[in-house]
Amino acid sequence: MRPSERQEKILIWIAQHRGGSVKDLAQVLGVSEMTIRRDVQALEQDDFLEQKRGIIDIKNSATELSFSVKRRLNQLEKEHIARMALGMVEPGMTIGLSAGTTTWAIAHGIRGFLDLTFVSNSTNIALELQRQGWSQIILTGGNFRTPSDALVGPFAEYTARHLHTDLLFLGVHGLDIHEGMSTPNIQEAAIDQVFIQHTERVIVVMDPTKWGVKALAHIAGLDAIDTIITCDSPLTRVYAPQAREQGVNVILPPPLSPTKEGQPI
Repeated sequence: MRPSERQEKILIWIAQHRGGSVKDLAQVLGVSEMTIRRDVQALEQDDFLEQKRGIIDIKNSATELSFSVKRRLNQLEKEHIARMALGMVEPGMTIGLSAGTTTWAIAHGIRGFLDLTFVSNSTNIALELQRQGWSQIILTGGNFRTPSDALVGPFAEYTARHLHTDLLFLGVHGLDIHEGMSTPNIQEAAIDQVFIQHTERVIVVMDPTKWGVKALAHIAGLDAIDTIITCDSPLTRVYAPQAREQGVNVILPPPLSPTKEGQPI
């Protein structure tokens, strides 16, 4: 296994298990602890991981995991969130989808409606909508960037500024009650701000790990949000009442069934 493949598996396992040790990872991946230490050190240098008292965990910082990694995290939660989001869609709407893996889950599940038009700055989302048989798909264009695979920059913002959506499903890296929504990338924050300015309703879709996270680039405050769709968790029980006190509607899907994420990778 190449180091890059092994390091991706480390990131996925650590994120799924909310932390772990060198010994845990060595057993799961079937390699020596020395190999794991080298991989973890490389991931720390890239600002993905941090260690505290021997426990390795994902670092909530300006660094962003790749789309391929994030899509495999919290999959059950994202599917539940997507189903709740689809309940807000009506025939004839124009739907905005920002780049992200939870918004991709919505694109993956949207079917059975008539006369929908989609606006997105994500090639992954556009391709998934096309696979689902949709034809009215508008991509903003712009500069392609990783790791979130979003189209950003002046051209993307120009296009988005001349489009209007009925609903905007917006993915975020973090949502703090006082600081609002944020993302690790300044350019991505800029186009998200344009999307927000040109929609009727802003629906934030996020798994519960995003509560309380403050990333590098500010998108907008809670006053820009109409609805948050997330899942129940200890963090949600802390933050959701505070969001509701500020006039934001918070929707939670029914309780989740046991996830398969704990199985060996």
